[in-house]
Amino acid sequence: MTTVGLLYPGHSAEDDYPRLEVLLDSDIRLPIIHTDIGEDAHRVDALLKMGSPERLAAGVEALRLEGAESVVWACTSGSFVHGWEGAHEQVRELAKVAGMPASSTSFGFVHAVRHLGTPRVAIAATYPADVTEYFAAFLEKSGAVVVSGRDAGVLTAEEVGTWDREQVLELARSADHPNADVVLMPDTALHTVAHLADLEEALGKPVITANQVTVWEGLRLADRRAWGDKLGRLFARPE
Repeated sequence: MTTVGLLYPGHSAEDDYPRLEVLLDSDIRLPIIHTDIGEDAHRVDALLKMGSPERLAAGVEALRLEGAESVVWACTSGSFVHGWEGAHEQVRELAKVAGMPASSTSFGFVHAVRHLGTPRVAIAATYPADVTEYFAAFLEKSGAVVVSGRDAGVLTAEEVGTWDREQVLELARSADHPNADVVLMPDTALHTVAHLADLEEALGKPVITANQVTVWEGLRLADRRAWGDKLGRLFARPE
């Protein structure tokens, strides 16, 4: 049994995680503790507060009781808005409080891009333009090359959580570029796990989505490899 603890802000697309448990079809558990989202707004000031040390620390004891071996702050924007150094400090503090390896969805994207060997990225973001720019700058600090992007301008996680398959596919298509090796969909409020196979078939390249990569990152920290035939290139079995 491998248990990855997830700190998830509010309620939007957390049902992606039980779906991932089923699709991984293994002895992997993904307990979720909901952190205080505060103001539901894809706005920099609100996002900085959402990822504060106090709000993350509040959920740690419950994850320890669940037997978590690693913990991931399952929020991208509430990490990368702190900048490259600030996001590192955020997960260092989380690891110290939790007493276990810790990371965030933002670093999950960085590590997954390196793992797949796909340094040229396109960003398909639900966020407003200024928040998307923070993500692009974060990726470029990691060594990735951002070749294209799309920001849908949605202000709240609540609205993002209502998007359906066609909206998800359209966002990915609109952000893609011939020079991009991979398309990144950074919002953990967006339901994507059920659409991973469709996304990669439609674009003909890897697509990394926030809830998918959050789990992959937690498993990486726990030194556990897992495969899922419907979970995209990131979870594909080695040939």
